[in-house]
Amino acid sequence: MYDVICFGSATVDIFVNTGDKLFRRPPPHKKGCITVPFGDKIVVSDVRFDVGGGGTNTAVAFSRMGFRTAWMGKLGQGESTQKIVNCLRKEKVKVLVDKRSQEEPGVSIILDAKGHDRTVLTHKGCNNDISWSDVPVRKLKTRWIYCSSMMDHAFRTQENVCLYAKRHKINVMYNPSLYTTKKGRAYLARMLKCTTILSLNKEEAEQLVSGSIEQMAEKLSLLGPQIVIITNGAEGAYAYDRKHFYFVKGQPVKVVESTGAGDAFSSGFLSGFIKTGSMELALRFGVVNAQSVIQYFGAKNVLLTEKQAYAIMHKKNVRIVKKKC
Repeated sequence: MYDVICFGSATVDIFVNTGDKLFRRPPPHKKGCITVPFGDKIVVSDVRFDVGGGGTNTAVAFSRMGFRTAWMGKLGQGESTQKIVNCLRKEKVKVLVDKRSQEEPGVSIILDAKGHDRTVLTHKGCNNDISWSDVPVRKLKTRWIYCSSMMDHAFRTQENVCLYAKRHKINVMYNPSLYTTKKGRAYLARMLKCTTILSLNKEEAEQLVSGSIEQMAEKLSLLGPQIVIITNGAEGAYAYDRKHFYFVKGQPVKVVESTGAGDAFSSGFLSGFIKTGSMELALRFGVVNAQSVIQYFGAKNVLLTEKQAYAIMHKKNVRIVKKKC
């Protein structure tokens, strides 16, 4: 029996430090732009390689928190795939894969621009290939299934996994992404009905419902989730459990690279929630885990253990605002 099985992507991440060479200042109230001049050869200051993907990021996070953890997804062929497998084995994550694709694994190229924000170029590779026939159903013995964002054919397989979980009284945490929420509420309806905890950011929530953050949390809860978390960047994070609203303010830290922050927050929250059953402590776990990750390169490198999380919480006063509905 596992504590958590993570269903999601596995990629090789390539971090490219572009400095301000590709950054163009945006007009007021708009996002920045990356501009690549045709025909130029652009010298970058640094390139780093790591293992990424929402599925493996969260699996490593749960394992470091002391949970019996497995990862389920699609593996391909070649040296990059072996790098992914080696990473998971090193982190004591069980790999639940019976069949491999002939395709290469996914690749994400992270362009780190001025101000340490980033643009991500993603090739999904074999991550989109997973079918229900690839799912080792006999091994789905777990307390929780954590679903990171999947696309196309893999999304339909993820739906079937979550329907299986609901039938067998397995809790589900779901963390969609913007390219999924843009498809609308009807597209996600079956996933949301099976979801125990939904975690997404404000922009993603706005693709599904309207209103203030508190109003959006209530509306999303009506679609199925018992707990809804809406993050809002440096401002902080909101949570709703049908009885109370919670808010935790973002803590000032030096941001080196923000890839994996959402995965770290969501996995930190669920870790705290499983261990304590407390919404307040779960939010604190999420905050300190995400803040640890964004101070370094790589989505996994400084994910916290339970002991480390408590030590940071003891030093920092992570205040939670709680109010009745």
